[in-house]
Amino acid sequence: MAKALLGHLGGPDPVTMTELARLRRRVRDLEEEVDRLRAANEAVTAIVAGEAMLDTDDRLLSIAEPALT
Repeated sequence: MAKALLGHLGGPDPVTMTELARLRRRVRDLEEEVDRLRAANEAVTAIVAGEAMLDTDDRLLSIAEPALT
């Protein structure tokens, strides 16, 4: 039964192992991208929260707009 699971030659296929390594690198790269985007989103959220001004009814009065150049 084990031979049937691993193949007739008794080991993993080199093509499959190469593809698995490529996919693991891709997953790692995507996880790093998610972390980078999450940090950028938190920074933007902090900036917007700091610039927002609330009136006595806790309604949003204004958010500072960037200057157009």
